[in-house]
Amino acid sequence: MSILRIFIYFTFLVQGLLAQPPDPAIHRDVPPNPFYRSAKPMVRWFWFATRIREADVRHQLDWLKDNHFGGAEIAWLYPLHRYQFWYARDFNRHYPVDTSAQKWLSADWTGIVAYTKRYADSIGMACDFTFGSAWPVAELNIPKSCGTQIYGDSSFSQLLTFSWAWPENMRVINHMDAKAFALFAKPYEAALKQVLKGPKTVLFTDSWEIKLNQTNKLWTPGFDKTFKRQFAYDIIPYMERGLDSFPDVRYDYMLHLDDYVTTGFYKPYVEKCKEMGAWSRVQCLGAPADIMTTYALPDIPETEAMLNNPNYARIVSSAACLSSKPLTSSESFTCMYGFPNTYLRKEQTADLKMVADALFANGVNHHVYIGMPFNPKGSDTIDFFATCYIGPGGSLTEELPKLNTYVEKVSSYLQRGRTYTDVAVYIPYEDAVMKGPYPPERQRVWVWGEYEMRYVYTPEEVAGYHPLWINRHFLEEAKLDKGRLVVGDASFSLLYVDVEYMDVRALKRVLQLAKKGLRVCLKRNPVQPGKNKSAKYASTLGKLTALNNVSSDFAKLIGHPALISGDRLPEYWCRTTKDGTKYLFLAQWPSHHLQYPVYSGQSFATEGRTMEFAVHANGTTKQTFVRFDPYQSVLLEISPAGEIRTIDISFYPKPPVVRPRESQRMHF
Repeated sequence: MSILRIFIYFTFLVQGLLAQPPDPAIHRDVPPNPFYRSAKPMVRWFWFATRIREADVRHQLDWLKDNHFGGAEIAWLYPLHRYQFWYARDFNRHYPVDTSAQKWLSADWTGIVAYTKRYADSIGMACDFTFGSAWPVAELNIPKSCGTQIYGDSSFSQLLTFSWAWPENMRVINHMDAKAFALFAKPYEAALKQVLKGPKTVLFTDSWEIKLNQTNKLWTPGFDKTFKRQFAYDIIPYMERGLDSFPDVRYDYMLHLDDYVTTGFYKPYVEKCKEMGAWSRVQCLGAPADIMTTYALPDIPETEAMLNNPNYARIVSSAACLSSKPLTSSESFTCMYGFPNTYLRKEQTADLKMVADALFANGVNHHVYIGMPFNPKGSDTIDFFATCYIGPGGSLTEELPKLNTYVEKVSSYLQRGRTYTDVAVYIPYEDAVMKGPYPPERQRVWVWGEYEMRYVYTPEEVAGYHPLWINRHFLEEAKLDKGRLVVGDASFSLLYVDVEYMDVRALKRVLQLAKKGLRVCLKRNPVQPGKNKSAKYASTLGKLTALNNVSSDFAKLIGHPALISGDRLPEYWCRTTKDGTKYLFLAQWPSHHLQYPVYSGQSFATEGRTMEFAVHANGTTKQTFVRFDPYQSVLLEISPAGEIRTIDISFYPKPPVVRPRESQRMHF
């Protein structure tokens, strides 16, 4: 190392040690979360395979800091000339081959990545890294035998054609094989050994994006043998005829697939991050697994919106609460107007705020905007097609600092204490697996099966009781304390069950808990999924329904007022601190049940409304009038004595322009 580089390194180190979290007024009574210096939003930073220079790194990180971001997550993508045809046709932009680009995972590549982290450390910014190039999980060193496999097609192999290494194609790994993951991780771990020195950082893996027409054909050597040992029958005849004709067999297949995917990928991933001295941040969206259980594994579980609807975040935030994870992160604003590049560089701040508020109301308390393309100093013309444009020269630039200040403030309050809990709702995972594929109108390139749980909502009957989802895994982990169901950071007064199917193991556990005094609202009698039926299922159900503390009448069982009640409830989220103070976030009305995609200007509003709610907290019930101005959500602070005050979180973006749907031109 040269004397100059040594001097720069120690300068960065000293600056990093002296850096203080900015805006202390927002955080003076809130301990920092364990992962980031502040509650400021971050941004995914798309690095294209070109020559990355130190001056440009400093320029963009300084821009982020000046615009009130808390850090960046680097995602390594294809060289820009990879899509030259579309860039030229649609934008009249031309990107020649850059022969000076740092080679993937080379010493030169490692050098600029390490420099970036040290500089980010020195200015008080977080610097996270995507684990590998682009997504899904793939590498150059993966032989076909370790790649994704499907039953009945030995020629299948999924290649990643938009990685940093293009025109070399990376092979997508077999997520059911821990050896394949270890092979994938080895070169990346070696390349980042020097990068990860200094303040601890976060490694990220994106949602499940295995390109198959049917997930129920995923396969790996030996799957049939282990399946037969577990379920005592041969799955091969059913695979040959197609699992969709046999829902009970498909259920068993998905249970077994869940075991393989969890032990073959998600557990090894989280463990590898720990070995590398980093935290893990993971999107399990779309994985063929019992996702609530899977989301409990990483340090930071992450949702995604708007390619996915905000309601899905409640699954993620429920898993975070039940596993005592302080952050629920979100990949925010991904192609919210449509895929790909719809209204790129024409995004409107009011629409982003509407989506952010919907995510807050479903438990998100950390945002990673998607995203900022790497633009060298003096340039602002480089785009990434599957994103909103966050960066210099975009339509959002003028309002970004104020939007980010707003997001930071709300996030900081929603990071206080723990999530408030009252009613646990059994998630209809078994129902979803038994249903199979979504109907065609709900399928997309990245959306296939009901098991993905993208369109589930908690019942309206329990809306005021701050419902969280729970699954069989967390019921097994839970204990009963003075009649309350306790697991992780959650303590529930009642379990609400309204499903068509329930696994026999879950039913037995509910019976055990109910016998000990847990109140169970059983709206209907479920049936057992899976091919091998238990002879004791009916008797177990009969014993459950015979208990006095089990009923289909929720109002009769609950025995106390809702946290919030009124003629019409907005989406909301509540946190509670050790002294009993509660922070109740009420989302603006246009945020209610948002569906992908939103249209440009969907947040437009001209009139506010005043609503009356009854708020029951800390032993008191108070009638309160809440004023929702256009574009405004509301944050209430409820003291230990039950007094309610409104916290100022006002941010008035420019009124948006309502535009027609933009046609899609770019095809990849």
